[in-house]
Amino acid sequence: MRASDFRQQPVVAVHARPPADLQDSRPDPQRWPVTIPAVAQLLSDGLELDPGVTFLVGENGSGKSTVLEAIAIAYGFGAEGGSASSQHRTRVSESDLSRWLRLQRGVGAPRWGYFLRAETMHSFYTYLEQNPSSVPEPRFHEMSHGESFLAMFQSRFDSPGFYCLDEPEAALSFSSTLALISTLTGIVADGGQVLCATHSPILASLPGARILELGPWGLRPAHWDDLELVAHWRSYLAGPQRYLRHLLSD
Repeated sequence: MRASDFRQQPVVAVHARPPADLQDSRPDPQRWPVTIPAVAQLLSDGLELDPGVTFLVGENGSGKSTVLEAIAIAYGFGAEGGSASSQHRTRVSESDLSRWLRLQRGVGAPRWGYFLRAETMHSFYTYLEQNPSSVPEPRFHEMSHGESFLAMFQSRFDSPGFYCLDEPEAALSFSSTLALISTLTGIVADGGQVLCATHSPILASLPGARILELGPWGLRPAHWDDLELVAHWRSYLAGPQRYLRHLLSD
């Protein structure tokens, strides 16, 4: 797929809600999650998601999942995963950030979408069993972790729409991660849009994707070759023992 093809697809833009739109007090800049630089920048500048695939990468605690979950909830997805019609809840763990965001859908953007939140998939499978649809479902609980994720991609990620994925590589092998890349490429080819938080250099290498690196600087565009994530993996695979000796000697 050419990079120009991505620019032809619908766009979701993320804006901070103006004070007049807020039903409660404005976010306190001294409290979490606004103390995360990426969140503060999102509330200050907003974020226009490129058509196609956008990856959020960064260290633990950089705000990847917090930003992605807030955008997914603001879009209307269930907080623990699923489509807009899935509102199951077990334990509230997400921030209030979604209340302070306003999403603007592009003209003609598909209404369908899905939110895959890796850490809550087990309870989500139980929810699907307890609320069966008219279409036969895969028996997710009877599959391995990775197999169930692949079955979810095959059964839900098959139409144009807006897809949010929070660290989907958590359950996937190398070959299964490549299968997910194929799935994401197909979504974009059909006119869909993807926002994905990941630690995987394999996923982030998808041709034509936009990468946003999160850290103490906030959010910044990045090239795959320049990512700290990629540099660390290259160094490790080039010499695991040398890398570990250096790490353990510090």
